[in-house]
Amino acid sequence: MTEPPVERVRAHDPHPADARRAARRPLVFGTLAVVLVAALVVAFVTGDADNQPAALDAAESLDGSPTGNAAPGRDTAGDSSDPDRTGTIGDTGDTGDTSGSSDASATTSDAPRRTTTTVDRTAISVLRDDGTPSDEREMREAFTVSDDELTPKSVVASGTGLFFAQNMMYRHNVSVYDRGGDKVATISDRVDLAAFGVEDGAAADGSPVEATFTPDGRYAYVSNYKMYGNGFNPVADDPCDAGDWDDSYVYRIDTKRLRIDKVIPTGAVPKYVAVTPDGSKLLVSNWCGFDVSVIDTAKNVEITRIPVGRHPRGIAVTSDSSTAYVTVMGESRIARIDLAALAVVGDVPDAGGTPRHLQLSPDDRFLYVSNNLEGVVRKIDLQIGAAVGTVATGVQPRSTVLTPDGTALFVVNYQDGTVSKVRTSDMTVTQELYSGVHPVGITYDPATRQIWVANYAGSLSVFVDR
Repeated sequence: MTEPPVERVRAHDPHPADARRAARRPLVFGTLAVVLVAALVVAFVTGDADNQPAALDAAESLDGSPTGNAAPGRDTAGDSSDPDRTGTIGDTGDTGDTSGSSDASATTSDAPRRTTTTVDRTAISVLRDDGTPSDEREMREAFTVSDDELTPKSVVASGTGLFFAQNMMYRHNVSVYDRGGDKVATISDRVDLAAFGVEDGAAADGSPVEATFTPDGRYAYVSNYKMYGNGFNPVADDPCDAGDWDDSYVYRIDTKRLRIDKVIPTGAVPKYVAVTPDGSKLLVSNWCGFDVSVIDTAKNVEITRIPVGRHPRGIAVTSDSSTAYVTVMGESRIARIDLAALAVVGDVPDAGGTPRHLQLSPDDRFLYVSNNLEGVVRKIDLQIGAAVGTVATGVQPRSTVLTPDGTALFVVNYQDGTVSKVRTSDMTVTQELYSGVHPVGITYDPATRQIWVANYAGSLSVFVDR
């Protein structure tokens, strides 16, 4: 018998902005438009960079593609668009070439005014598998990390105890934490492209969006929304049409040295990154390129770009590395790519509107899709080619993460400031806890059963599935 859903509860709110969060929640599109205009005026007039991500991201609820300005303090040689307010990579061997890695990128050890709420030590313990399915566990609040260097668009677990938070052009860095919320390093996104073999390359800044790790956690790959510096004209932004935009780069980061050791060209405005389970290919969705880059991870070079359509975003790959699914948000489609032929071979039926993030069940049968503007997550049976369940999780569900046993899906709801736990067997929300202002990214650490949530306004909320 199916258990009834657990009553939705609100956890202790670590943020004093809770009342403002409720006030900001859009009731109708017209109201949101007024709020957006006011927020933009305040952000641009005051130059309050800390508030810009939260204010500008409201635009996604209207058209999924806002623009904005970068935070001050770094010469970006042009405008800076506020992106996408609308994986794991297998490593087949290091070439040993670390040209430019010793002085072409910078790492600092810590940031000022970092605070972590009191940590229950049991929340960071490696837990034995007692056989309890994830959908029978209870998500509990553990601790929150706040940091001047944080404006995280995503947070991703390495599987070896590290968590990488990508801070976009607002902070121009990647923040690295351990399981207790202590900062391990801040990795600058500034690189000397010439030192990494880029012809006519110069010093440039990136804007880290998403990250993924090799299966052993040895390397991380980080996408950069745009590059800033001499020779770059970063005019592309989320509402972009196909055009002659500047290409960007993916960084490879050595997780032992915590330094950038490879810089790999990719397409225009790269967002999500994923890997084939066999470790041979890195896939990158190029939002303004309308295509997907395929990168050879042994050589760390781009093999090809596969056209998929307007504004590709999420990626999921089958366990046999034969097929990739890619959300095409601008066309409300999910493309199916044959990774042997390196071509689109069809679409997944019943994709819903504005599909953003994807998760595949462990047996590759079910595809879980967050439909951003519809406010739902859907479950698509790939064998029959149709949706077999949907659930409303909140206003603007963004990123998702699936537990290894496939029984529970965690979803962040951007405008509500919540994280929902969904039982996948019947697509029922069993829990909903407050996370923070504008949660946008989420990751899961199997060893500790920690769930880390990236709150775009400047914090990381950590939960444990007990």
